[in-house]
Amino acid sequence: MSRFRPRLRLAAAATATALLGLTAAACGGSAEAGGSGGGSGVVLKLKDPGNEGPLAYAKREGILEKRLKSVGARVEWGGSYASFTATIDAVRSGSVNVLEGAISPALGYLANSRNIKIFSFTDPVTGADAPREDGLVVPAGSPVKSVRDLVGKQVAVNKGGRGEYLLLLALEKEGVPVDKVKRVYLNPVQGASAFATGKVDAWWAIVQAYPEVVAKGARTLVTSRDLPDKDLNIWAARNELLDRNPKAVQAFLDVLRELTEQEKRDPAKFQNVFLQKGPSAVSGPRLADNIAKARVQNVPRNAGGDDGQYVSAVSGVFRKHGVLPVDIRPQDVIFDLRTAKP
Repeated sequence: MSRFRPRLRLAAAATATALLGLTAAACGGSAEAGGSGGGSGVVLKLKDPGNEGPLAYAKREGILEKRLKSVGARVEWGGSYASFTATIDAVRSGSVNVLEGAISPALGYLANSRNIKIFSFTDPVTGADAPREDGLVVPAGSPVKSVRDLVGKQVAVNKGGRGEYLLLLALEKEGVPVDKVKRVYLNPVQGASAFATGKVDAWWAIVQAYPEVVAKGARTLVTSRDLPDKDLNIWAARNELLDRNPKAVQAFLDVLRELTEQEKRDPAKFQNVFLQKGPSAVSGPRLADNIAKARVQNVPRNAGGDDGQYVSAVSGVFRKHGVLPVDIRPQDVIFDLRTAKP
């Protein structure tokens, strides 16, 4: 997931009530079965937000809990997952019913399971001075100087995810046959280890892994901003939640939008939310990088018909190179909350 990181100023009681409805909508399983008409009595199930960002702030302040209580709904914070792909088992089991990621891994999941839809997209940051959030990296002393030098080399990417999508785009742009470069499928933790120990020649590092590996001396060959990247950050939810109470999911998105606006104005408040020290706390260059990204981030927005072009573009690249086994139509995976009826 941006991205994967695919962020509200909490306002009036009307918004509070709406959010309550949202969380109500997000339930699954027996909680849903016991709810009354209109989606009340349900549970919004989210992964643990960690130590930074709008949802971490909301969790610390009990914002969702307070708003949901008045409408008989509640929120459940689940486990920690490093990426969209890592969250999939939790989505399948129903322990997570709303999640963030990018179009690419969502399509990989949707090729086999059609129980989620995308309800929000976040437009990419394009400012020349904005911090980069991903990159194809090689060791500082590597003889590889360009994408074309990767012929015969091994590159670590997350299978069916953003790393693989961006590598395919980079190879296409440089006219390098994709079968001349070996893609080694590793999750972010595995990729970091393989890169650090020299088991792969290059790695497409994403999210926090990219600034971390660069800080350790890795050299960047190309980033997503050098490519015709259409892989937007997204939010998705399980179908039963969207079908039962779309107004509730809209309320969640409204709150997320407000908190993201707050973070843009005062990003420091959304860093080290729970712990100022320890493995989850950030400081120095990493903290400065997080704050810089937060200032220029775009706000999540409702999914709409025009977003089909992004889904089609990513799907087209994956289908062309055999990553996806089937075609995925945008109309089958995009959910417009503004036109939905419960």
